[in-house]
This record gives sequence, C-alpha cells and structure tokens, in this order.
Amino acid sequence: MKRTFPRLLTLCAAAVLLSGCADQQHSETALEAARVSFYKVKEAPDVLRNSPRDVIRAGESLARADRYAGYWGSSEDVIHYAYLSQRYSDIASEGSQLLVNQERIAKLESERQRLQQALRDAKLLSVQQQGQAQEEQMVSLTRNQGERGLVMTLGDVLFEPAQASLNASANRTLLKLVQFLQLNPRRIVRIEGYTDNQGDQPSNLALSRERAQEVANVLEDLGVNKQRLQVVGYGEAHPLAENASQRGRAQNRRVEIVFSDEQGQLSPAR
Repeated sequence: MKRTFPRLLTLCAAAVLLSGCADQQHSETALEAARVSFYKVKEAPDVLRNSPRDVIRAGESLARADRYAGYWGSSEDVIHYAYLSQRYSDIASEGSQLLVNQERIAKLESERQRLQQALRDAKLLSVQQQGQAQEEQMVSLTRNQGERGLVMTLGDVLFEPAQASLNASANRTLLKLVQFLQLNPRRIVRIEGYTDNQGDQPSNLALSRERAQEVANVLEDLGVNKQRLQVVGYGEAHPLAENASQRGRAQNRRVEIVFSDEQGQLSPAR
C-alpha cells in the first residue's frame, strides 16, 4: 500500500505534464496560424486599403496572444486571442475581396453602358445615313413644281390598262415612298389621279380617283397612317401634254403624289 501511493502520484504528475505539453503545443499551433494569416493580410495593399480596421484588430489580438504566450497567460487565453486574430484577418481578406469584386462589377457595368451607348450611336448614325440615302432616292424620283413643292409621278405603265389596280412593277417605287414617310413622320401627302380625254368625263373622273385611292390603300397596307394620306381625282383636267397623240395621252394618264414640307404643310389643292 505504501508503494502504491507514490506510484499514483507519479502517474498523476505525468498526466498533468502531458496535458500541459499538449495544451502548449495546441496554443503554439494556433498562434503560428494567426501570425501567418496576419502577415498575409498586412502585406496585401488591397486589404490594407479596403479593410484597415479589421487588419488593426487582427494585429491587436495577435499581440495579446503573444503576451499571454510569453509569460503570464494560460494556453486557453493564447488560443482564444489567436483565434480572434485569425478571424479578423479572414474578415479583412474577405471584405477586401468583396470590395474588389464590387469595383470590378462597377467597371464592367460602366463598360457595358459605354458599349451600349456606342451601339446606340452607331444605330442612330446608320438611321441618319439611311434617311439621307432615302432622301436622295426620293429626290431622284420627284421634281419640284414651285408652289406645289415636291411631286412624284406614277405613270400609266404602273397600272393595269384602263383599270385602277397597280401592277407588280409599282411595288419598288411605293416601297421607297413608304420608307421615306417612315423616316419623315411629320410629312403628309396628297395623292392626285389624272386621265387623258378619251371617254366621257364622269368615267375619267371616277377612274382618276380610283387609281389615287388604290395607291393610298397600298400605302396604308404597308404601314402608313391613313391620316397622312389625302386622295383626290381630277379626271382629264390639268394635262401635262396634248391629247392629240398617243404619247401625250400616256403622259396625261398618271397619279401624282404631292409632298408636304417638313412641318406637314401641304400646298393648296388645285
């Protein structure tokens, strides 16, 4: 019994010693990990710039853990403050990365907006160039009749003989007219029908109006607002040439499209 008691004391002392060694090793490992994390964020310019407070807290906690490890603290104190230091270092690093990502996103958004604006500008320039080209094409198809303004003439060849219906060869001219009106939304037109003097006047007057209305119908079908179209028939009045010849009569059989100015003002009707 006397020999057993000293042996128990020896075993207890060994256990305490081993436990203390284990705690010390644990605290040293935690302290080293905290040092590595702190020096990592301390040497990172972005982290110092974006998360200075968390870097300072990490340094303060690490200094306290060092003091406890040096002389008067317990292993639990060292481990606690080493853990706090490492967490502040992690928070500083993560916070800095978040700000960097936000800045990157802001730059990308700014670049996206710049590119979209450049695309809009390019589209606007394209529309302007297209409008100018359409304007030039329309000028080539029209003539200026002084007080009447710009006038486009659709000749008799664009209509079926002695009928109001348009033939396929009229489509290209009318499409150009539609595009021009789309690019110039304030302009309106007056569509005037004319015939030669062959046949009776009432029939000629009706045919002239029917042809003018047919042109208006096609324009409306292609998207031109009906409110922008005026229709009138003049029959055999206002001939361009003498009706004595076949050529002269062909010139007189026509539909004229009179354009308003850019403010939508039309010249007076005949």
